[in-house]
Amino acid sequence: MVFEFTKKIYGYECDVYGHLNNANYLAVYEAARVEALLEMGMPIKKLLEKGYMLYLVKVELDYKKSIELEEIIKIKSRVIEHNRIKAVWDQRIYDSKGNLCNIGIITGVYVSNGKTTRIDGELCTFFDSFVDKDMSL
Repeated sequence: MVFEFTKKIYGYECDVYGHLNNANYLAVYEAARVEALLEMGMPIKKLLEKGYMLYLVKVELDYKKSIELEEIIKIKSRVIEHNRIKAVWDQRIYDSKGNLCNIGIITGVYVSNGKTTRIDGELCTFFDSFVDKDMSL
């Protein structure tokens, strides 16, 4: 399942050249994942109530095209790998013309009481239902 999130780029998010600052790609991807979790029906708050957190352990960003000030971007997010310990997200940013600007592969692990943990089977099955291995994003 692919989740879409749209956002406008503001001046405070840009570098001196008027491009989205490289550090802000992480914030954009984070917002898109939070929205995807909300759409799944498993917001961060609900995950916390179940005793789990999701910590990022690996982030790979592949820059394709700069994103300009005031551009309206679309972030497409999907879970491409999941098990009881980790989730891997494929996230992509497109500009308003549909050009691919960035690819992010983000890996998170489940944590409970400060340690990596296995989530329960019911929650694993829930997240497994959203895994999308189709490579045509």
